[in-house]
Amino acid sequence: MSLKENNDWLLHKCQDNPIVPVLTIDDPDLAIPLITALSSGGIRVVEITLRTPKALDAIRECLTSDTDCIVGAGTLLTPKDVENAKNCGAVFGVSPGSTPEIIAACRDHHLPFLPGAATPTEVMHCLDQGFHFQKFFPTEPLGGLKTLNAIAAPIPQVRFCSTGGVSPQNAAAYLRLRNVVCVGGSWLVSPEAVSQGDFAAIEKAARQAVNILTVQQ
Repeated sequence: MSLKENNDWLLHKCQDNPIVPVLTIDDPDLAIPLITALSSGGIRVVEITLRTPKALDAIRECLTSDTDCIVGAGTLLTPKDVENAKNCGAVFGVSPGSTPEIIAACRDHHLPFLPGAATPTEVMHCLDQGFHFQKFFPTEPLGGLKTLNAIAAPIPQVRFCSTGGVSPQNAAAYLRLRNVVCVGGSWLVSPEAVSQGDFAAIEKAARQAVNILTVQQ
């Protein structure tokens, strides 16, 4: 598939699953119980960031689980990151920004890609490359709801995954915007719960978020 077709596929998946936890995993042994808890709570799309030495191993572990979660690799900064993400089995990639080199690597490796954009110029550049679905990051520092609403007027054909400062307190407001498909962030998974192995608490938090935010969309 083309870059646009892959991006459209990812858009449809996130439309059906408007909460995308962003996970930073240090210990691959925690990957399966963590994704199992999230899946049991109703989460179907997750992003595992390449911010730790064991991130690729964690992605591989998640792909051996019995869940139906779609697992993507985040924080793709170089073409090598794209190659590593594809080779370890990641189903999609996410970047805080976008470069011609990363876009080319995603095309060459047939990896569905969610490029980051922070300004109207960057949004237009990504749109010109075929990306109607983009990551708006960092959301809150860039003006949050007001900025996204302002972008929707001149560029209504672009939809966003809003990340960076999204929280349980403001997630529903973002999802009510006409150009926001989903929200992402680390807020759904408590580091304390992970360190204590309290995956029941993570499942409960996921279920509550899915139930509340889906109703409030």
